[in-house]
Amino acid sequence: MDYSKRVLLVATMDTKGREALYMENCLNNAGIPTVIMDAGIRGKSPSLVGIGREMVARAGGKTLDTVLCIGNEGEALDVMIKGAIQCAQDLYRQGKICGIISLGGSMGTTLGTSVMRTFPVGLPKVMISTMASRDTRAFVGSKDILMLHSVCDISGLNRVTKRVLRNGAMALAGMVQNVPVDVPSDKPLVFLSTLGTTEICVQRLREYLEKKGKEVITFHTVGSGGKAMEEMIQSEDVEAVVDLSLHEITDHLFGGDYDAGPGRGSAALQRSVPTVLVPGNIDFLVTGPLKTAMARFPNRPFHKHNAAITTVRTDRKEMELLAQVIADLCNTAEGPWRLLIPMKGLSAFDSEEGPLYDPKALKIFSEALRRNLNRTSCLHLVPYHINDIEFAQAVIQVYEALMNRL
Repeated sequence: MDYSKRVLLVATMDTKGREALYMENCLNNAGIPTVIMDAGIRGKSPSLVGIGREMVARAGGKTLDTVLCIGNEGEALDVMIKGAIQCAQDLYRQGKICGIISLGGSMGTTLGTSVMRTFPVGLPKVMISTMASRDTRAFVGSKDILMLHSVCDISGLNRVTKRVLRNGAMALAGMVQNVPVDVPSDKPLVFLSTLGTTEICVQRLREYLEKKGKEVITFHTVGSGGKAMEEMIQSEDVEAVVDLSLHEITDHLFGGDYDAGPGRGSAALQRSVPTVLVPGNIDFLVTGPLKTAMARFPNRPFHKHNAAITTVRTDRKEMELLAQVIADLCNTAEGPWRLLIPMKGLSAFDSEEGPLYDPKALKIFSEALRRNLNRTSCLHLVPYHINDIEFAQAVIQVYEALMNRL
């Protein structure tokens, strides 16, 4: 076996022992040595494992006996998650694992993915779960976790569980056996943000930046995308950010589905990364199917994007509040920034031909920005729609001027 390709199998061996051992056998037969970490808190493991639950509990700050006496299983799991993360990170720092796999229901999925989310993008991560056919955002977060639906309960070995568990094991095996040689890029890194409703603009910006020799990473602002961008700004050497889609701030404030949390938009400004801000897509909230949207946001203009997604027009009071929040972000910035407003519309929906056009709302928004910004000289009102070629050119000009001042 090639022990440089060792993987970690995170399991609750008291409830998923047989299934975990079956996966271990599948991986070993594929030439992938496996370390099992047991974070179970009920019965006993059917086999000795590399990292026992006593070690996991100690790493979580308690003895196993103390954990077993905790009356609430959620609180007990929290201790074991803390310990599992510590043990897994220790193995990773020592170069002893190059991938992670786990299996389980709601508790096992919470355990496995909590460990996985602490690891960098690129490290192979596979979660076999009964929860994978649901909304998996709480489990995946902003990381590259492969969620595999188990179809039936992971309870015993049968014709279905064997197939699914083996497929998950082989997926991880394929990843760790074919890890590409990572050649570091010496290109300056620029982050962009977008949704499909501003894709025309971002394509022009990306093409321009790449011709200038930049490495461009674009984030899809569906909640997890903006959160990932904020996290990577903290950890990567980013030359500049062109934040073209601030929509997640809207959803965070007013209950939309694409919520990236309270820190959205702050990382670049606080880390002194040169930033060009455009309030793209703040003209709407994203919610679920039409029936759900109508119940949550009655008597509002809406657009049925598809069977699963309905967009609801941001009202004028919300636009004014958004201006105050964005102004506050800019007023507390540590580094250079510019804010551009496309005065003919903020998205494909917010246009003369679009279903959510409200030019008065945009005027209210821009006037509120002027009142609340400490440095109005950094605010640019541009007489174009966000997807007009002239607006992309305006963003490029402001970006170049900002970078030339450094």
